[in-house]
Amino acid sequence: MSSASTANAQAASPLWFGHAVGHKNMRQLIVLRWIAIFGQIATITFVTWQFGVNLPLPRMAEVLALLVAFNIGSHLRWQERPIVSDKELFAALLVDVAVLTAQLYLSGGTGNPFVFLYLLQVCLGAVLLKTRWSWMLVAIVALCISALSTLSTPLQFAVGHDLHVAGIYLQGLMLCFALTAILLVASISQISRNVREQDARLADLRQRATEHEHIVRIGLLASGAAHELGTPLATLDVLLGDWRHLPVVKENTELQQDLDEAQAQLIRCKRTLSGILLAAGETRGESSVKTTLRTFFDDIVQEWRSTRDGVSLEYQSEFCGDLPIAADSTVQQMVHNVLDNALESSPQWVGLTVMPEGDTLQIQVSDRGRGFPPSMLERLGTPYQSSKGRTGRGLGLFLSINVAHSLGGRLLARNDPNGGAVVTIYLPLSALTIPLDEPVRQ
Repeated sequence: MSSASTANAQAASPLWFGHAVGHKNMRQLIVLRWIAIFGQIATITFVTWQFGVNLPLPRMAEVLALLVAFNIGSHLRWQERPIVSDKELFAALLVDVAVLTAQLYLSGGTGNPFVFLYLLQVCLGAVLLKTRWSWMLVAIVALCISALSTLSTPLQFAVGHDLHVAGIYLQGLMLCFALTAILLVASISQISRNVREQDARLADLRQRATEHEHIVRIGLLASGAAHELGTPLATLDVLLGDWRHLPVVKENTELQQDLDEAQAQLIRCKRTLSGILLAAGETRGESSVKTTLRTFFDDIVQEWRSTRDGVSLEYQSEFCGDLPIAADSTVQQMVHNVLDNALESSPQWVGLTVMPEGDTLQIQVSDRGRGFPPSMLERLGTPYQSSKGRTGRGLGLFLSINVAHSLGGRLLARNDPNGGAVVTIYLPLSALTIPLDEPVRQ
């Protein structure tokens, strides 16, 4: 497997998505840590000057400097590494717990009202980590609180402030509660958004996997059809060719017309079979032919008209010049498929417009039918959806979209405000045109 394939496989795995969400959560922790740093600076400054609390400022500044250095290092590290594991998130939360414990030890221990900031760490651990890591964090926080209750010393107030300790503690407790509540709401809201984005991506991956499974089934069905129908169609082709040389046929004009019609329908069956095989990723061994862009689409229109008598196809081509291309039967079958879908919705009239725009070829098919239901436009390209109300149908646009994607293009559908539907195919001209220095197999 190539490195690109390996990277794609990792990006498509649920484990990779979990780690990618962990990266977003780690960035959220880094933001919270900056808030904590500035909050500690503001709180230390305020209680020192306003309440005259005697704090070991040099030692607390050293702890803050270590936290700043750690956060800068975390920011640089997780800019380069997009995947974060649960262990790394647990380690980051442990650093925050350790810094909080150190600051509380230096500022009164459990007598400091900001001891309740431990609840912020515990709640974040419960949301971010798996169960066993969360309980380990709870146990570590409990040990830290127990150690603070026995090892720390009470705060020392300046003369005149020691009579208002209860009021100061209550003010600090209210501030701690407000700060914890605000940070919890902001953090958990962001974490929830990260989880919802992960779930949406996983749902999209499951949808793509389901669609690819349908493609595989169609490919298997097409392969079986090729084996089952290829030989009978070839036999009929030979028989029709032999009957043309019979004297009774040469002398009967009506029989000749019937044989011509039978031959045309046989060609149509072969072309339909080829279209299914091409859409499923297989071919019937037809070689590419050198032609021009204008001639290629003129031939597509002429062939489609010849097998559908009485259909009004309005064809417009807006070619300022002409480009040499290799006639791609995949594109031919895709255009026929979209035209056939339009014809089923609008038997009276179908429109086809082909025009290059820069490096892109725009193929627009319109009709005057009932248009697409809104639910179908929302899930455009999902198999087994049909606007004709027929069970088991709806593969037309699904196959066409996959063919367009395989050529590096896209297919869009919309309803015309004046009535009917419009399907537009955008293909890069580089997928069709012939480089001047490359010969084409004839």
